[in-house]
Amino acid sequence: MRAMILAAGRGNRLRPLTDHCPKPLVSVANKPLIVYHIENLALAGFKEIVINLFHLGEKIEQYLGNGAAWGVSIAYSHEPALLEVGGGICYALDLLGSQPFAIVNGDIWTDYPFAKLPHQPKGHAHLVLVDNPLHHLEGDFAIQANGALSRETRGTLTYSGIAVLHPALFANDTPGDIFRLSVVLDQAILAKQLYGEYYNGSWTDVGTIERLQSLENALALTPFMQKIS
Repeated sequence: MRAMILAAGRGNRLRPLTDHCPKPLVSVANKPLIVYHIENLALAGFKEIVINLFHLGEKIEQYLGNGAAWGVSIAYSHEPALLEVGGGICYALDLLGSQPFAIVNGDIWTDYPFAKLPHQPKGHAHLVLVDNPLHHLEGDFAIQANGALSRETRGTLTYSGIAVLHPALFANDTPGDIFRLSVVLDQAILAKQLYGEYYNGSWTDVGTIERLQSLENALALTPFMQKIS
């Protein structure tokens, strides 16, 4: 199974850091966020990784190269404009192939073991959900008894930015369209094709300077968190 790291965003809430450094290259405990993902994907057996680029994308490509330093092969999807998450994935489908693929947001930190991801999801999408963080207490989805996800308002959890998607999820979309991932996920709910799992391990949306500093402090206190056991 291939994996895609989403790395095209501007990172406005991390300015001024992201004025000259793309968000996925922002370092936590002296290592760029995106490198944690590449290392952990490689550890889980992923060999082919696609990375979408827009804001300062050339710096990401220069830093990572072809991925050989981590034992993986990296292909790049250069977006002609910022296509949002859904549009960015759709634009990269030619690189991702016809089988289900994993995705991970480039601006999160987690110890989630990517080897757990299903290579053949039950529906068109399998999302990893986490407890609602303080900045998103309303959550995104609720998990039903059979693993299906809904937009129920009770018992909600937050989408972690980690998922397995089937290309069929984008059957009605055209490469180059600009749209959020939530658009196709809501369509999948209506078609009863959206499933997920709950993960209670370490996860941080590194979306602000404050959250970045909090993560730095946490890793300094518990350095073992930097590696998946």
